[in-house]
Amino acid sequence: MNAFFLAAAWLTFAIGLVHSVFGEWLIFRRMRQGGFIPTNGGQVLREPHVRILWASWHVLTVLGWGIAALLFWLAQAPQAQIAPSIIPQILTAALAASSALVLIGTKGKHPGWIGLLVAAALTFAGIMV
Repeated sequence: MNAFFLAAAWLTFAIGLVHSVFGEWLIFRRMRQGGFIPTNGGQVLREPHVRILWASWHVLTVLGWGIAALLFWLAQAPQAQIAPSIIPQILTAALAASSALVLIGTKGKHPGWIGLLVAAALTFAGIMV
C-alpha cells in the first residue's frame, strides 16, 4: 500500500468535509429563510445567484471526494499498475493549482491552500515511491 497516496486521500476527504461544514456554518446559515437551500443574498445577490453559489460550494466538496476516492484506489493499486498511469500526475497538478488559486484569491488568509498544497505534495511523493 502506498502510504503517501493514502495520506493524501484522507487529507483530501477531510478538506472537503471541513469545506462543506464550515461553509454551512459560517456562510450559508445566515442566508437561509427557513428552507434547506439558502435564498437570501441581501442587497447584493438575488435568490438564483445564492442557490447556484450554494450548489457550487458543495460541488467542490463532491469533486474533492472524487479525488480522494481516486487517491484511495491508487494507494491500494500495485505499483506496476500506477507507473504508466497519468492519473497521479493530473491529481498532483489539480491539487497544486487549487492551492495556488486559494492562496492568491485570499492573499494567503484562508488556510485551505495549505491543506491542498500538502495533499499535492503527498500525491507527488506517492508517485516517486
